[in-house]
Amino acid sequence: MAIFDVTENDFQARVVDRSREVPVVVDFWAEWCGPCRQLTPLLEREAARHEGELDLAKVDTDANPYLSQAFGIQGIPAVKAFRDGRVVSEFVGAQQPAVVERFFAALVPSEAEQLAAAGDEASLRRAVELEPNRAQAAVQLARMLVQRGERDEAERVLAPVVGDFQAEGLKARLRLEDAGEAALGDLAITLSKAFAALDAGDVERGIDLLLEALPSADGRKDDIRQVVVAVLDQLGVEHPLARETRRRLAAALY
Repeated sequence: MAIFDVTENDFQARVVDRSREVPVVVDFWAEWCGPCRQLTPLLEREAARHEGELDLAKVDTDANPYLSQAFGIQGIPAVKAFRDGRVVSEFVGAQQPAVVERFFAALVPSEAEQLAAAGDEASLRRAVELEPNRAQAAVQLARMLVQRGERDEAERVLAPVVGDFQAEGLKARLRLEDAGEAALGDLAITLSKAFAALDAGDVERGIDLLLEALPSADGRKDDIRQVVVAVLDQLGVEHPLARETRRRLAAALY
């Protein structure tokens, strides 16, 4: 069980750096603090329950005043959770066992999240069963299904997922493809070329064709917009193509 004392000398390595591998919960305490003695057994119990998934570090605030100052400790016990080098969650004062349990549980990946990270179809299907609205799993599974031509099932998998750019973009693409030439006319040809380019990894060409399709996409502009937004989400905010495309998309829509 990874429970240990840290000082100003090793805090960076054992807490901040370590939190890039697993979450690290830090207990700021002092020997004279009665509530600290009440809370510590709860923290240690939860750390034991999540053995291998996170660490519990203990800081004696009297012996390490610099750390207390650096992290704005004004009352103890104070508990801060570090992940990826920064504080992601915290509380002050003795808490009920249920509160401490929820605090720790929120720091470690759920079973569905772990399954989604595995990425194989069986794991993704189980993740969707456990958490139907988990976008990470649903989008990956839906893409597999679309590639096999199982579009109805893909739509069913995506249905519970709301507000995720990737899911909404894939739903929009399926709607556009299902509409076909009968409903879309020449627009269908341009969209087909755009989707083929995206599938082939030619993202810039795919975006160009989608933006080219917007002026004649009466009634379908929002679907095309959602497809473009999903592509931008995949590229990331700082990608040069994403920045330029956001400007072009706004100009084409407004």
